[in-house]
Amino acid sequence: MSVLEGKVALVTGSGIGIGRGIALRLAADGADVVVNYRSSADEAEETAERIRDLGRRALVVRADVSEVRQIVAMMEQVRASFGGVDVLVNNSAIDPRADFFDVTEEMYDRVMDTNLKGTFFCTQQCAADMARKGGGKVINISSVHGMLTMPHYAVYATTKGGMNALTRQLALDLAASNIQVNAVAPGATEVEKFARLDPGHDKDAIGRQIPLGRIGYPEDVAKVVAFLASSGSDFMTGQVVTVDGGSSTRFFLQ
Repeated sequence: MSVLEGKVALVTGSGIGIGRGIALRLAADGADVVVNYRSSADEAEETAERIRDLGRRALVVRADVSEVRQIVAMMEQVRASFGGVDVLVNNSAIDPRADFFDVTEEMYDRVMDTNLKGTFFCTQQCAADMARKGGGKVINISSVHGMLTMPHYAVYATTKGGMNALTRQLALDLAASNIQVNAVAPGATEVEKFARLDPGHDKDAIGRQIPLGRIGYPEDVAKVVAFLASSGSDFMTGQVVTVDGGSSTRFFLQ
């Protein structure tokens, strides 16, 4: 039997990038998957089709996790289709890069609401169902930026540091409900946004600065998430697992 057979997973922001990689890996391990997206409709449908090709059920739901009412509406659809979720992966995030003095209130609120508020209220909604079902898994996709300092990431780093703290707090608050809460902190990972944000992006040059000699891929993160979603992590909670090829062993990565 597949390790996640009979489980339902919700992966926020899973139309593209790391989220897509996670959704496909959880499906490969036997889970039915809710594919959430905000603006990548075609990509989300493609992710869902690939999940169905693996023999699993997929539900595509549009919801902007920065708005609680949309989270609530999404969960109503999920409950109607699947009866709730067993695994929640809080992956949705935005990371506009800006000099500290150029950060606007609008930018600050948008990043905070998506990355941190979204994680908080998605977990609140899903954990209520998990508690009724006797337990579950929450996996927060954090970042090395929650632990390392780099230029132009002030707001993003603040949200990821907050996510790490929230992971530890929820691990305590939800332990009595048999819900394990952990986080994965990826380092440099090859996703579509790199080319969009930096047309001169050179993954090989970045990889040479990483101790293991290469940049990460969504599959690298997905493998760790799949473990945390499985029964293998039943006695593990409140942890932040770094998946960065060793980058965080250095004081500064150029």
